[in-house]
Order: sequence, then C-alpha cells, then structure tokens
Amino acid sequence: MKRIIFTVLALVTAALPARALQLVDDRGVTVTFAVSPQRIVSLLPSLTETVCELGQCNRLVGVDRYSNYPAQVRSLRQTGGGIDPNIEAIVALRPDAVLIAKSSRGVQRLEALGVKVVALEPRTAVDAQRVMGKLGELLEVPDAMRIWRNVDAGVSAAAQSLPASARNVRVYYEVSVGGYAAGTRSFIGETLQRLGAKNIIAPELGPFPHVNPEYVVRANPDLIMIGSRNALGLEARPGWAGIRAIREKRVCIFTPQESDVLVRPGPRMAEAARLMAKCIADKSGAVVR
Repeated sequence: MKRIIFTVLALVTAALPARALQLVDDRGVTVTFAVSPQRIVSLLPSLTETVCELGQCNRLVGVDRYSNYPAQVRSLRQTGGGIDPNIEAIVALRPDAVLIAKSSRGVQRLEALGVKVVALEPRTAVDAQRVMGKLGELLEVPDAMRIWRNVDAGVSAAAQSLPASARNVRVYYEVSVGGYAAGTRSFIGETLQRLGAKNIIAPELGPFPHVNPEYVVRANPDLIMIGSRNALGLEARPGWAGIRAIREKRVCIFTPQESDVLVRPGPRMAEAARLMAKCIADKSGAVVR
C-alpha cells in the first residue's frame, strides 16, 4: 500500500506545472519566466561580467560593444550599446532574456517585439550587491552573495593597506569626457570614501554630475584620477595649471583596461579599490602594506 501511495504522489508531483520564476527589475516591473533563461543578451558590461562571475558565461549569446571581459565574451555577437541597441540583431539571436540598463532607449522597443527584458542599473555599491543577488535568482545560482562578500572583503583589504598618512587626500575623479565626475553617491565615490579619501564633489550634485572646469579649480584637489582617454590637455583647461594636483604632478592616468575595471560596478570592484589605493599611495608618498 505504501508503495502505491508513493507512486501516486510521484505521478501527481510530476504532473504539476513547474513554478514560474519571477523577478522584479529596477523599473519595478515583474518579469516572469517559465524557466531560468538559457539564451541571454547583455547590454551593459557590468551585467556581462556579473553573469560570467556567477559561472553562467555559456548562457550569453550576445553582448554590447563595450563588454570585453572576460575574454570569452569577445567572440560573441555584438548588438550595439545601451543608447543605440541593434534591435534587429538582438531579436535575431532569439534570446530568452535581455539584460539592459533601465535608462536604455531599447527597453520599450524590445518588449513591443515580445522580448523579455530585465532592466538593472547599478550606480552604488548597494545597487551592485542587489543586482548580483537578482542575477543569482534569475540564473538560479545558489549563494550568489558569496561573490559579493568576497568583493566587499577585497575593498576592505585595500582600505586597510593604506597607512594613516595617506588618508584624507582630496580627490577629483573624472569618469568620462566632458567633465563628468564620480560623486560621493556613486560606487566610485563610495570606494574612495572607504579608502579614506575626500571627494571634492558635493553630495547634492548626485552620483555622476557634469561639472565645469571652474568648479574643479575652486575645489583645488590634492589628487586627480582620470582615464587616458580623457587626460589629454589637462593643463590647458581654464585655470587648471594652478591646481595643486597638476602643479605637484599628483595625477593618476589609468589605462583603458584599468578604466574598464574602475567604472564598472560589478565583480571587479575589489580590483578597482586596489587600483585607487595604489594611486593614493604612490602620489601621497605612502607605502601600501
């Protein structure tokens, strides 16, 4: 009798429909999947890197033109960028899900074509942690937060590597051409704070404000961090020749590869913290332990 009961229960269980997978994205939209998506297009480098760090790189069938890490994603079909996604190319890849920034212009167009879209856009460390958790749910990766704990521990270690003499340096971090800076409310600004640095950007200006050259001149930072793509002609900017960081040659110019690490809120944030800590130590005369 018990064997019959177990057999009946097994048959009933097998006949039940699989539980749908639901995820609330950064728009507050609930996206429902019958099963975890197996064919994914990612249109944001930090999301691409997170998918791969979760061990699911094999699910990616397409990426944006800026996704270049890890190396295996470079062979995937490129589908434009966040502001100019190639909708036709994306649809042709028959994705189960498209990972995209909330601010991307392609969200509504893709949904109108029946493509499931998950909009995620990390701007702070808390955002990056939340996004990693959500992608862990979407991809059904157990204990995705273990990766975040390693990231957080790495940032703390970078901060502890700096002696007290390297702290309180006043920093200007320029993110992109045109004077877009990393504010205190951005993930970059938060990392600088954890490293003991002072950001010259006022908190009320937001995460990534556009600031004019005069603002930086008035703030007179001790140290400037900038990517090599943006660094040409710093001294020629109005009034910049007199900035302390310029006069004393306290400018860290990051390579394109280093800049990619620094400006992506994802699994390489601990590496970004180490790059910033080394910059602070080198330009302040301190020694990283």
